[in-house]
Amino acid sequence: MELKNKKVAVVAENGFEESELFEPYNRLKKEGAEVHIVSSKKGEIQAMKGKEWTKTIAVDKTFDEVSPEEYNAVVLPGGVVNPDTLRNNEDAVKFVKHFSDVKKPIAAICHGPWTLINAEAVKGKNMTSYSSIRKDLENAGANWVDEEVVVDQGLVTSRTPDDLPAFMDKMVEEIEEGKH
Repeated sequence: MELKNKKVAVVAENGFEESELFEPYNRLKKEGAEVHIVSSKKGEIQAMKGKEWTKTIAVDKTFDEVSPEEYNAVVLPGGVVNPDTLRNNEDAVKFVKHFSDVKKPIAAICHGPWTLINAEAVKGKNMTSYSSIRKDLENAGANWVDEEVVVDQGLVTSRTPDDLPAFMDKMVEEIEEGKH
């Protein structure tokens, strides 16, 4: 149980890519972390797989019920709808920005880094993402590379669900290490 005594926020809204939330969520729990789904509204949020709506997961906490100081790390799953909604939510952006400001681990996959752009957390960082947001990241000052997983001082990024095994291994490693 590498992550016993670690508390991780998985920040998501409706439209997250199913595997990019559920696989890291389950891996974190298996490693012993306390994991909360944090979203803007109570109830459940729904996944997408490709263009189809699929299963749901219960929201544990809303942004107005938590403080980022309570958490050791944050995970940002992708999809298109989810991060597009998050990056336009002031509470979500402020929550995520905290992790960058105090150098706590952040794990973002696929389109997840969109939220990091709005949190002004990518300038000067080596990162990867889904290829369609490459220019967004570069325009925000990131150094984008096409690799399955990129780690830069506690920031873990990956491209697609195909990269999940490498992404999750590095996510666990960085959360175990703590602040950078």
